[in-house]
Amino acid sequence: MNLLDQLAQTDIDPAMLAQVRALFDQQQASLVQQQAQLAEKDFKITALTHELAYLKRIRYGKASEVLTGEQRSLFEEAVDVDLAAIEQELENQTSVKPASKRAGRKALPPELPRIEHRHEPESCACGQCGANLVKIGEDVSEQLDVEPARFFVHRHIRPQYACRACETVTAAPVPPAVIDGGLAAPGLLAWVAASKYLDHLPLYRIEQIAARQGVPLARSTLAQWIGSVHACMPTKRRCASSIPAAARLARPICGPTAPAHGRTGHPSSSSITRKAGPASTPATSFKTGAAT
Repeated sequence: MNLLDQLAQTDIDPAMLAQVRALFDQQQASLVQQQAQLAEKDFKITALTHELAYLKRIRYGKASEVLTGEQRSLFEEAVDVDLAAIEQELENQTSVKPASKRAGRKALPPELPRIEHRHEPESCACGQCGANLVKIGEDVSEQLDVEPARFFVHRHIRPQYACRACETVTAAPVPPAVIDGGLAAPGLLAWVAASKYLDHLPLYRIEQIAARQGVPLARSTLAQWIGSVHACMPTKRRCASSIPAAARLARPICGPTAPAHGRTGHPSSSSITRKAGPASTPATSFKTGAAT
């Protein structure tokens, strides 16, 4: 006899008994549901445990190809013989390898100018006993430094003198320059040319380098300076004069130009052909066409 039957035999109110029976049934249903959930979780835990054990066995277990103890013993004798032969060969090779030099930092070029900075101690007396210090050596270390391009101005002052007697004005002649009346000194022209042709810097980058130091150099001005320097090179004139006129055949007079915006086609080109002959009667023919 359960608790509800015992409660029904008492003089309890039937309505109260019905409420107790409903609450009991609800608790029983909740308990059954929780037991079912626990059983499902236990099943999942068991399945995952078996799966994990299987994966560990595949990952860390012995493979089927691994030799057994009896199979390995068949090769132990051969392995011992090979190891003894290798040890004997190593003992016979008594040649000592030369000690490799430690790879260190390369010395700086000796032709570079040196600026010495001497760092003397604050006092020439010993800090422990107070006796005078004696120089026993030097610790020398070197650091490489660079001085960027520095712009400065050459100011040429030519005083003018006059003669009171004949009223003649005398002044020193204007010093020669690469560009007559130009702003650029030879050092600046050399720096621009070296930056363009040796360092392969375009003119707009040279313009930016000068602008960082507050020197405005227009790109058109730099281009004119490059042309003036190129015209002053004697090597160019010697090379041009050494080439005979008959060897300059089929020389293009108009190279390919940059395509216009939005176009990818090839521009037309023109060429001139000269035949060897007297300079007074040159034979010249022109041809034009689209490049393919």
